[in-house]
Parts: sequence; C-alpha cells; structure tokens
Amino acid sequence: MVKPKSIHDYNTLIACGLGFFLICLYTSYSGIGISPDSIMYTSAARSFATDGTLKTFNHIPIVDFPMFYPLFLGIIKVISRVDPVTFGATLNCILFASLLYSSGWIMNRFAPSSQLYKWLILVAIALSPGLLQIYSYLWSETLFILEVLFFIIAFRQYLNTHAGKWLVAAAAIAAIGCVTRYAAVTIVGTGGLLLLLDRTLPIKKKIGHLFIYGVICISLLVSNLVFNAFMSGTVTGPREPSITPFIKNLYYFGTVMCDWMGLTPNQYFLAIPIASVMLLGFIISLGFNYFRRHLNSYENLAITFSLVYGLFIILSSTFSRYERINSRLLSPLYITALWGYTSWVLLWLKSIELKRTRMIVATISIQLMLGFIGKEFYIDYDRYNDQVKDDYGAPGYTDASWQDNEFANYLRAIDKKMFAPDVLIYTDAHEAVYFLSGISSYLVPHKFFKNDVTLFYSRKRFYLIWFNNLENPELINIKDIQKVKTLKLLKQFPEGAIYEYEGSLNQNLQN
Repeated sequence: MVKPKSIHDYNTLIACGLGFFLICLYTSYSGIGISPDSIMYTSAARSFATDGTLKTFNHIPIVDFPMFYPLFLGIIKVISRVDPVTFGATLNCILFASLLYSSGWIMNRFAPSSQLYKWLILVAIALSPGLLQIYSYLWSETLFILEVLFFIIAFRQYLNTHAGKWLVAAAAIAAIGCVTRYAAVTIVGTGGLLLLLDRTLPIKKKIGHLFIYGVICISLLVSNLVFNAFMSGTVTGPREPSITPFIKNLYYFGTVMCDWMGLTPNQYFLAIPIASVMLLGFIISLGFNYFRRHLNSYENLAITFSLVYGLFIILSSTFSRYERINSRLLSPLYITALWGYTSWVLLWLKSIELKRTRMIVATISIQLMLGFIGKEFYIDYDRYNDQVKDDYGAPGYTDASWQDNEFANYLRAIDKKMFAPDVLIYTDAHEAVYFLSGISSYLVPHKFFKNDVTLFYSRKRFYLIWFNNLENPELINIKDIQKVKTLKLLKQFPEGAIYEYEGSLNQNLQN
C-alpha cells in the first residue's frame, strides 16, 4: 500500500480549525453546556483536586458513572488551577479538533483512499448536529468517541502485524474506555469478535491473544466495579428494569438515524425499516469481509464497532432503564456508521471500468453527500439562531432561562445559615442545588424503590428545595409529599419553593 503523503494531513487541519471554531461559537454565549451529568463529573473532579478522592457533591463516591472522565477533569484542574466549568469549552474545542484530525488520518489510509471523499466526510463530521451537541457539553462522550478512534488505529495495526505490542496497546485503550463510559464494553466486544473471526491467526496463538486481550481490557473496569460495590453496595448504582420493549428501542434507534439523515418527525414511520436495514447491512458487510479475508481494514473495524455498539444500546435499553435512546447515546456511532455506509462507494468506483459510468456514479454520490451536508448546515444554522444569536445558550444550567431565573438567583446568593445543621435537605434536582448554591442535598426517592420512599416519609425533620420546571415522573412529587407531610413554606418563587418539615404526619392521614 502506498504511504499517504504528509501534505494530505495539512488539509485535515482546515477541518480541525472549522470544528474548533464551531465549538467556540456554540459555547460563546454562556460557556460550556451543563447538564445533571456534567455536575456529577464536575463535583467529582473538584473533589479529586481538593482531597484526592472522587466524591460527588453529596459526599459519596461517584458510582453511577465510571471514574476516568471526572479523574481526567480533576487532573486538568490540578495542573491548570482552573475549574472544569471554566475550561470546559476550551477543552472540548481541542477534543473536537483532535477527533477531526484522527478521522482525517484514518481516512488517508482507507483502501482505496480519495482526498475528495475525505474532504466531504470531514465536513460532514464537523457539521454533524449530533457531535456538535456532544462537544458543546461537559460530557464523557467527548473523550470516549476519541478513544474509539484511537482503538481502531491500534487494533488495525495489530490485525496487520499480530504483534503483541499492538494487542496490548489496543487492549489498554479499551480498558481506559471502559472506565470512561460503561458502554465501552462494545470496544472490548469489537476486538474480541475480530480476534475470533481472524482466520490468519493460528488457534493456539489466538487463544493466548484472546486471554491477554480480555484480561487487560476488563482490568480497570473490574477494579472500578469492585470499588463501587465496596463503597456503595452496588456495582453501577441503583438500576431499574426497562419499561421499553425491544421493538420500541429499535424504533427509537431508527428515529435518531432519521434525524441524522435530515428527515423530519413526520417521516418517523421509516424508523424501524431504516434501523433494521442499517444493522442488517453491517452484519452482511462483516460477513462479506470475513469470507474474503479482509477483516484488517479501517472500514471493517468501523463496521464491526457500529454493529456491536448499535446492538448493545438497543438490547441494554430493553433490559435496563436509563434515558431513552437518543442522539447523545448513539453519538459514538456517527463517524463509524458514516464510514461504513459511504466507504463502499470508493470500492464500487474502483471496480467500474467505463470512465463515463464511473463519472456518473461519482457525480451522483457527490451530489447526495453535498445534500446531506446541506441538511446538516441548515440544522446547525437553526441551532445557531436559537442558542447564540438569540442569546439563549446551550440548554442546561447555564442557559438564559437559568440566568434570568428568580429562584436560581436566590439560590446563588443564599445564606446557608437558614438551614439548621445536621438536618437533611431533599430536592427533586440535587445537582441543580449544588451547581447554583454549593449546598449538598439528597434526591427525593424514586417511586420504584419502595424502601427508600418509606425511609423518606419516616424522617422527622428535613428541608425540601423544589423546582417546578424540573419535575421527574419517576420521583415522588410535591403533591405526593404534601399528602403525607404538612410542609412549612419558607420561600416561594414562580420557579419553585423552599419548604421545611418538622413534626408529625399530615393530621388527615393520622385520623
């Protein structure tokens, strides 16, 4: 294979600059986007920088999320002496530019490769609404997606050489990925599947490499889970069984694909067919590459990861309850799926002998890709108008609705002495209370966990900070509580209130 000329990577820098600029643009009004997850990561990072632990704002070890991303933020805070919320936008600009550079580096090594193809795909990645959303927030996906590409690079080197150093390198990246996002078990699965399918590796050597790969891959994850179990009694925090069946999750997967393709909600009737065709296409492509002994290409690695990750998200959502399948959950798929469903055009063009036919196919393919990029630009422009031009910011705790919020402004300046020491503070949004006021509080219990609900109602005294616009249907709500407890109103605002309970059950219930 001809080694790519170094100049080919210079034009990748243009895409890196575009990506850097776009993240700067979307975080220009109110800084990095902050969600409840972001606050968990930030509080743990602050804890690491302060006392070397990874505890969240409620003083318990972070177990709902793997530990590497908050550790990553904490190390940067220790070195820079700057808070993650402050350096988050700059960090994500760098990570997104790195993602684009890695993508360009990989595409230079496609077989066959095409500079025009690379330019089009890089622009599609840079303008991806889903990726721009991810890199506008302080989320662990910003690091995880980059780790996926690093794994693909390292594992491809291993498949080419079967050298132990590359196997260990790929496994080490997978291990770090597993403590960045629990979903990184899909990286482990991708490598394991390709090792099993590799017919050029002798059986004895294959067994040894599988063992080495598996042990290294799961080492950090097992350590993380054992630590979680020791500290909290659960390996990944409390989890509830799923309430969405497989077919519904397949539909949600398809709606995200529709969004990425520029379709509208009126066309969601295509969701299940699109999802089915995409997953089936990955299976067929993997099978085709297996039979023609072509597993060691970057394109095949992308296809295999897309298949494993897509199936994992759909199946895990069927058995465990977490947020509904959305663009954020599927964002690690975007680049690899895009490669999987476009790179075959290069092979097709190479196989066409008639120059005129080849030009026609190339022209149609370019027009389709330009149409796709145009739809991305249109979505990005709408987002720019909403979040930047109209001075709103990325939705979350730093957007305009929270900056102009009377209740939020009160919490920012609250006198903590209004709360008696050693009395628990409950809320329907404990991360919001911490982010706005620095006060540690506890989430009111989930309806599903009956013992927690009983314990909550047995409390003889507590404070309650309630946000009207953040009601979570899975939590007991203010009306449920007022049926059982007589709450004393301390402060009232249009957006919420602060209550105190001290006394007995509601007199009506006692009678």
